[in-house]
Amino acid sequence: MEAIDLLRHPDRGERVVQQLIRARRLTVRPARVSSRPRTGRPPLPHAAVGVGTILLGEQGLLLGRHRRGTLELPGGTVEAGESFEAAAVRELREETGLIARPDDVELLGTLVDNAGGIVRVTVGAVVGAWEGRPATQPDESVGDWAWHPLDQLPDGLFVCSAQILTAWRPGLPIDHSPAHFTPFATHRTPHTTTPPTDGLT
Repeated sequence: MEAIDLLRHPDRGERVVQQLIRARRLTVRPARVSSRPRTGRPPLPHAAVGVGTILLGEQGLLLGRHRRGTLELPGGTVEAGESFEAAAVRELREETGLIARPDDVELLGTLVDNAGGIVRVTVGAVVGAWEGRPATQPDESVGDWAWHPLDQLPDGLFVCSAQILTAWRPGLPIDHSPAHFTPFATHRTPHTTTPPTDGLT
């Protein structure tokens, strides 16, 4: 509204007053509203998301040695826009040279724990088919790949790999810090992975 004019009756004795309202149609506002960050600096990390892949062959379970000394499953960080299956296949190829397809990957579920104030979400996966032989790859932090029988697993497993393995087979005699496991299969219930009593499943 731009202005209001009062139009009085020519006869000053009349109390009737008319209002003339002048208005202008406003430009239609856009349907979407913009937003912006408070600062150009990236946020501090508060969560880490990764995958760990289980390959069980005739000679046992595939494990590699990290340059920091732990033994672990193939796996790593999920990249932006990447599915868990695609991340498992990519990490497997990058770390071991083995080739698999996303259709060869069965996701087990998510494991959640806390490492140094960072929420860590790890998705366990089983790779059912692959091509090639595992070998140390240039510029990768994990190498010296070897097969280990399930009843002769070595000490010094990386905790995320240990959590994935006991979520996969709760009877494996592996000690590790607990993690909350939520399986993707609808008929199973969430639980916390803890060291088993004894025996294999």
